[in-house]
Amino acid sequence: MIGRDTGLHDFTIRLVLERDRTVEFHGPADITSETSDAIVNAANSSLLGGGGVDGAIHEAGGPAILAECRQIVSRIGSLPAGQAVITSGGNLPAKYVIHTVGPVYRGGEQGEPEKLASCHRECIGLAEEHALKSLSFPAISTGAFGYPASEAAAIAISSTVEALASAHHVSKVRFVLFDIATLKAYTRAAERFENPDCASSYKIEKGPS
Repeated sequence: MIGRDTGLHDFTIRLVLERDRTVEFHGPADITSETSDAIVNAANSSLLGGGGVDGAIHEAGGPAILAECRQIVSRIGSLPAGQAVITSGGNLPAKYVIHTVGPVYRGGEQGEPEKLASCHRECIGLAEEHALKSLSFPAISTGAFGYPASEAAAIAISSTVEALASAHHVSKVRFVLFDIATLKAYTRAAERFENPDCASSYKIEKGPS
């Protein structure tokens, strides 16, 4: 059932925004175990699976996810960086998988920041369209695509907070980080978060030790 209590109360740190919106940071952890309404797949443009998070999600979710991705590819071709599509979750605990293609890092001056921000906005937008309440992200583009985790974290957080400010359904976003180094990069970015363009107030809470 969409909107169920996900039961996910484990986090290292979280931002608590207006209207009880939260952005949580958790790890080291496996995103395929998340019981959010949807998890985000850091896909490649072919949507046909790959390594890292992409491979893990397809392996855990089973062939139904790939079959749906093939149907999407037959309609739209490859998926450009910064855009997103949605499939069922197959055998995963999450009901849906939202697939997005992060930018390959080439120094940060070829539109990478805007494309990475767009990934987060588009995923939250798709979750909104499907009336989902919770969504879990990996650290998009920080693996094989080479985006420095500290830079990616700041962009991911600011774009997520911006998207949540106008969300009607999505109330919880989790960043589920695979290793300690990435978790530290994202928690540092959360602690330093400032967004003068966002009118929403927020507070920072530390998770249970």
